[in-house]
Amino acid sequence: MLSPRLNVVAACLAASLSVVSGQTFQRLGTCPTLGCVLPPDQQDFLPGQQFDLRFEVHAPVNGSEAFNGGVPDEKFTATIAKDGGQPKSIAAFFNHTEPALEKWTFQWYEDLFAVDAKTPSVVNVASKIYRRIALYEPGSYTVTLKYYSGETTTATWTVRPLATQKKAKNVIFFIGDGMTTNMITAARLLAHKTVNGKYQSLLQLDKFPVLGHQMTHSIDSFLTDSANSASALYSGHKSTVNAMGVYADSSPDAYDDPKVETIVELIHRIWGSAWGAVSTAFIADATPTALTAHTRSRYNYGPLIDQALNGVQNYSWTNSGGPDAYFGGGAEQFLPGSGSYLGKDYYAEFAKKGYSVSLNKTSLLAAPNTQKALGIFCKSNLPVWLERNVFPENLKKFTNDPSGAKASATDLPGLKEMTLKAIDVLHTRGGEKGFFLMSEAASIDKQMHVLDYDRALGDLLELDDTVRATIEKLKSIGELENTLIVVSADHGHGFDVFGSADTKYLAAQKDDRTKRNAIGVYQNSGLSQYTVEHPGTSYGTGANFPVNWDPRYVIAAGLGANPDHREGYGVDKTGPRVPAATIAGKGSSDYYVNPTDQPSGFVVNGTLPTNEAQGVHSLTDVPVFAMGPCQGDFSGTFGNVDLFYKIADCLGLAHGTNKTRPCVA
Repeated sequence: MLSPRLNVVAACLAASLSVVSGQTFQRLGTCPTLGCVLPPDQQDFLPGQQFDLRFEVHAPVNGSEAFNGGVPDEKFTATIAKDGGQPKSIAAFFNHTEPALEKWTFQWYEDLFAVDAKTPSVVNVASKIYRRIALYEPGSYTVTLKYYSGETTTATWTVRPLATQKKAKNVIFFIGDGMTTNMITAARLLAHKTVNGKYQSLLQLDKFPVLGHQMTHSIDSFLTDSANSASALYSGHKSTVNAMGVYADSSPDAYDDPKVETIVELIHRIWGSAWGAVSTAFIADATPTALTAHTRSRYNYGPLIDQALNGVQNYSWTNSGGPDAYFGGGAEQFLPGSGSYLGKDYYAEFAKKGYSVSLNKTSLLAAPNTQKALGIFCKSNLPVWLERNVFPENLKKFTNDPSGAKASATDLPGLKEMTLKAIDVLHTRGGEKGFFLMSEAASIDKQMHVLDYDRALGDLLELDDTVRATIEKLKSIGELENTLIVVSADHGHGFDVFGSADTKYLAAQKDDRTKRNAIGVYQNSGLSQYTVEHPGTSYGTGANFPVNWDPRYVIAAGLGANPDHREGYGVDKTGPRVPAATIAGKGSSDYYVNPTDQPSGFVVNGTLPTNEAQGVHSLTDVPVFAMGPCQGDFSGTFGNVDLFYKIADCLGLAHGTNKTRPCVA
């Protein structure tokens, strides 16, 4: 069986028992030798944070790594030592019974030539896993795996000395999915007027007292996706692309990988605080569901909703208690049928556990704050801010009613309404124990992927407006001084603005080279026309948003990596873009310029493989804004896992004793 985990991209060191050295493909990204320790070398831990520890010994049957006739060493041993002290067996150190030996076989491709030739390498594995253990004392720990008559693999771990006392009662963590500094700069230009180069108003983000940057690498690649980046932000442990809350192993089971405790599981276990998640994506998407998800595949949507409600059932794992407020899209995972876990009605499953269930904005706002609250407002992702506020007629094109009816969802909350309601619920339910809230502007990323910059920036401005309203809300309920507010992203895109474009002139030209003369750079870029009102362009969306989304002179922007597409720069009034499409007879994964997209524009040759229909993420560091208790901890440049430790320190989540050490049978 070919494990879906094993076709990820990343770097790999030469195996000590072989000559293989892979870049695009790896046997197991965190295991360059034939002995694997998961969590691997150079990982950090919160004192008392629960995790699983897996050892694997690989025996490749064929390929450049073929070894020992494909027979893995089943008598491997492992020890752990603190700060250079005397090593102890894993079972003795953690007071854990010795687990049973597991065995399986997986396949992987060594390189693109092997893919073309359809010649996978087969690997037999012997493994053991120690479930739900914890390290309580700060310091350095060395784990040593011994196998194959003297071969060793070591992992050095660090348990950080963090606070056990709360400095903040509450934390609100805003995530602009895919948001970069360049996008924030562009959004400011669209929504805020300048006079002689000086802004007359600013974004709320511009007013934050502390700005830092975080590096977004995944554990085994320098480009990340939203799943493992969210896992790093929520657990302090890096993971593999598509994985959440686990260190991805090579087993055939997508749910048995070694797990790590997340921030909402910690805050529920240690303080009994309330927590919630709000997203403009479907709620089973990576960023919201990674708060409770433990799987190597982000695409197991139905089971992940069950994990959010009930916790991990198969491995005696710690539980988050279930969200107190859970708002977003994704009715497919709640309606009984193929999209829900075991075909169950998850509206009913949540209701059985005492949740109010809202399917539109009206019912959401009327829901009691004393009760746990589920709000699912459409199928798939919520329509973007631009559709909901500027082009509402487009909402009628969707068949996305959350009840399953063949109708459009039109009574929709936005990020601001969902976030403010979540604060009401969490403040009421959390009481003196406080709360944690994650609020995600998901379609900054989703619209950047399809090169729809207007819709992406509209959702970024919605995020900024939500942050502004949240600060006022916290003031009104007397919680602003008690609340740490952090605004960041999980990764970025290679987006930037390089000039303006005269859409009228561009549309009038007959050939692609002449159309490009419509782009004005440097002194010819002019000034923003989005803040200049013209007849019929006032949308009633208030200050801090453009008054004209369709000026003649628009920003000329683009991504560093994109598929073949046609670019006309003006806003598409009919709905989100589809820049690339397949052509009849050319193959189902071979993408070309979509002939119906931006018909007046000019063709831009892509820079990605031709099986990519959308833009991709980039390496860029992303901003971190902070205000409130502990705000000074968030300045500077640091890794994405550090953001977790900074929040955990502010919440006093480090547990330096073994008072809550789990009993393991």
